[in-house]
Amino acid sequence: MTSEPDLGSDTATEPTAATEPTAATEQADQRIRELTERLIESAKAAGNQSLDAYEKALESMVAFQEKAANASQLDWVSAVASTYAKFVQDFSSAYVSAAREMLK
Repeated sequence: MTSEPDLGSDTATEPTAATEPTAATEQADQRIRELTERLIESAKAAGNQSLDAYEKALESMVAFQEKAANASQLDWVSAVASTYAKFVQDFSSAYVSAAREMLK
């Protein structure tokens, strides 16, 4: 007589040596997570530094545009230059604020 296999047992869900994580793989997983977190923090810091430099460059450009606007003897040129300087300042402030928010 041949014996029938026990179809009621579920060996697929029982942990085996091949499916159980070892201490070494858990440690490697933890090191990878820590490295990834440090990498993300470094990227955020570099992004903030880039935004600081961009913001300073725009501030000096706007200051130059305002000086040029004030130096003009034509009222309409002064008005256009001042308006453009204000636009650049407002736009760059919104851009930098949004970028900083994304880096949080």
